[in-house]
Amino acid sequence: MILDLVVPGRESFVSSAPPSYKGHRYPVEVISHCVWLYFRFPLSFREVEEPMFERGVIVSYETVRRWCLKFGQAYANALHRRRPRPGDKWQLDEVFIKVNGELKYLWRAVDQNGNVLDILVQNRRDKVAARRFFRRLLKRTCSVPRVVVTDKLRSYSAAHRAVMPSVEHRSHQGLNNRAENSHQPTRQRERAMKGFRSVGGAQRFLAAFSGISPHFRPRRHLLTATEYRTEMTTRFALWDQATGATDRPAEA
Repeated sequence: MILDLVVPGRESFVSSAPPSYKGHRYPVEVISHCVWLYFRFPLSFREVEEPMFERGVIVSYETVRRWCLKFGQAYANALHRRRPRPGDKWQLDEVFIKVNGELKYLWRAVDQNGNVLDILVQNRRDKVAARRFFRRLLKRTCSVPRVVVTDKLRSYSAAHRAVMPSVEHRSHQGLNNRAENSHQPTRQRERAMKGFRSVGGAQRFLAAFSGISPHFRPRRHLLTATEYRTEMTTRFALWDQATGATDRPAEA
């Protein structure tokens, strides 16, 4: 699916101003590039520092960390506002993650195109947790799906009856593979980061990561080389709009 630069009916969101860089001595191109490197690839802050130094930009890993904390979620929100409306078929799944050695659960929802709708880190996976995620999901997307697809966890059925009883619910172990597969980049980052230290830290990182990383991961196996380059050009243009870095050089 090719992303549109302007989504019909959402021009007010697309024209929203980029984050403020007042007080930062580095230009927006450097800041946005460091944030992109950190959230797009399994790199630590120190590993982002190295390629920037190779390009002649001297910036400490602590500065990169502060940039990611300050701008990561803002960039993710800006990309979210520029996306097409979510599909009408939502797939939900939950996986366990380790936070400071304790077992927590990462809830995730994607649409039929693989676009991440929302994520939430919670202590449990019972009815209360499922209901909370359903309500948060409806509020964030401002839409109601036609179909919700989950695995056979009973908490989903109970929350579905309480929150969106008019929506069709399909419960099957193999129907929500797209949601299950969307956890793979998170697992990769979890290993690279050697786990998360706090629930709040995990939520902050994964919320920004789930908004930025999938933006640069089109379903390449469905695209020709030319289509892939065209798609990525469009996505980088959206990134430049979201961050305010509009001076990207054209390809040779």
